[in-house]
Amino acid sequence: MANRIMPRTDAVIVGFGWTGAIMAKELTEAGLNVVALERGAFRDTYPDGAYPKTLDELTHLQRFKLFQNLAVSSFTFRHGVADQAVPYRQIGAFKPGDGVGGAGLHWSGQHWRVRPEELALRTRYIERYGKAFIPDGMTIQDHGVTYEELEPHFDFAEKVFGTSGQAYRVKGQVVGDGNPFEADRSDHYPLPPQKTPYSAALFMKAAKEVGFHPFLQPSANASEAYTNPYGCQMGPCTFCGFCSGYACYNYSKASPNVNILPALRQLSNFELRTNCNVLRVTLDAAKRRATGVTYVTPKGEVVEQPADLVIVSTFAYNNARLFMLSGIGQQYDPRTGEGTVGKNFTYQTMATIRTFFDVGKNTNPFIGSGGNAVALDDFNGDHYDHGSLGFVGGAPVWCNQAGTKPISGIPVPDGVPAWGKSWKKAVKDSYVNTVSFDVHGTNMAYRDCYLDLDPDYKDQYGQALLRFTFDWKANDIKMSRYITSRALDLAKAMGPKSIQVVQKNFGDHFDTRPYQTTHLAGGTIMGLDRKTSVLNRYLQSWDVHNVFALGSGAFPQGLGYNPTGMVAALAYWAAKAIRNDYLKDPRPLIDA
Repeated sequence: MANRIMPRTDAVIVGFGWTGAIMAKELTEAGLNVVALERGAFRDTYPDGAYPKTLDELTHLQRFKLFQNLAVSSFTFRHGVADQAVPYRQIGAFKPGDGVGGAGLHWSGQHWRVRPEELALRTRYIERYGKAFIPDGMTIQDHGVTYEELEPHFDFAEKVFGTSGQAYRVKGQVVGDGNPFEADRSDHYPLPPQKTPYSAALFMKAAKEVGFHPFLQPSANASEAYTNPYGCQMGPCTFCGFCSGYACYNYSKASPNVNILPALRQLSNFELRTNCNVLRVTLDAAKRRATGVTYVTPKGEVVEQPADLVIVSTFAYNNARLFMLSGIGQQYDPRTGEGTVGKNFTYQTMATIRTFFDVGKNTNPFIGSGGNAVALDDFNGDHYDHGSLGFVGGAPVWCNQAGTKPISGIPVPDGVPAWGKSWKKAVKDSYVNTVSFDVHGTNMAYRDCYLDLDPDYKDQYGQALLRFTFDWKANDIKMSRYITSRALDLAKAMGPKSIQVVQKNFGDHFDTRPYQTTHLAGGTIMGLDRKTSVLNRYLQSWDVHNVFALGSGAFPQGLGYNPTGMVAALAYWAAKAIRNDYLKDPRPLIDA
């Protein structure tokens, strides 16, 4: 029972990262009174990004300043349904954010659109290759929305983010040497592409020599001074090399804190409350309508916030946990395939190729910008024939010189000892004479990869931790290894003295210890059928119509690209449906 009941508000938003900030701006523009609840502390460029303290790898990447405190709330992992799950005790494989801005404060700035065929993936593969091409146990689904419907929202999000890039095709006309495989755009990027670092220039030259189609990658790191549609200002990136894991001291990297919050602060109908941990969405007796949320303050006070509209916008998988704890929808059961909440948890695949050159190459890896890269899409999506390859999915390949750090980023060639005089010499010889690039691929959804509540472990509030059941599958490893083998042709064309390949082998299990990406998806997936999805195409709960859930948890499977661009576009898409339709007549926007 709540210790205190707050005055009713029109809308309450749970979580204040990118999607929470976007929805707060959209709903306040619609005239609603909005309360946003963030479980972490208040964060902003000052003091969290204040120079020079923000340029501290030990504090940020080794001691996890901007990441979730696992001593307060964690999750458990297991590889299979028969295994015992164990807690995730130290930040490793991925880095969920904590505090205002969420992961949007510490992300790198890679701002991609989705490939159109990925939005209707199951239909695409069945029509092109036949139903039998999809492996047994793979549960990929269509999103229920098209690229053409989302395109205006991709465009607006890029203008809000101040994205730097070079378009290839605008309104059907080729306008530049951007990505020749990208879908049509309605407008150019708001800023020109960033300057190309030396390592990425070497990658581009070699890619062209072997017949690939490299392009300058779009980045939410400002190439010039910029003012976005909300009146928020950005400064040009200085290539300091401290993006991913850090708050940008120069207002150059897009974040909710820089690109939206300054506009919201000026509004009397917006309130942001920090250090408020939401326990559940409160429902009426019939469990068909949300009445608000219940949260805990830092002093342990239980507070009820009544609201007419509830927006769940926590990080990826946490939306699923909140649905489970609140009793919204039916828990997915992998044995029967029944239920939807927790279904289709996915991640991404990753392989890395490092090329080592003789002393004197001087690639200057300490110079960097988080989203800036040269990339190629020759093996991403489904524009190439998968029929003879025998796998579903694909991967972009990119050389992203983001700033090699002195603790975590010291690559040495194979065969070098792990310590001692020889190691020190190899570090000295290799640091400025190395070029690294990644094969950053999809991860398909499977029947036995899902989320549920752990029966054994609880958080500090006595609530069950979220349990991940997940492991790598042969399809995704086959995809990654094939594209990595093709990328090796590019590496050889660069003329290094040695090449190092880090990739998954068949039979490898998911390991929570080494970092890969923070790009998780699924658990509250969207679709057109309530029997196979948690949300409809407008990200509205099938079961409780005044609850909308935003973020990558809505993706039915993992994308080849980083998810933030898609997450933002879907948030604007859902906001449009709420503003133009739902608020006039609150109801299910699609008949069940």
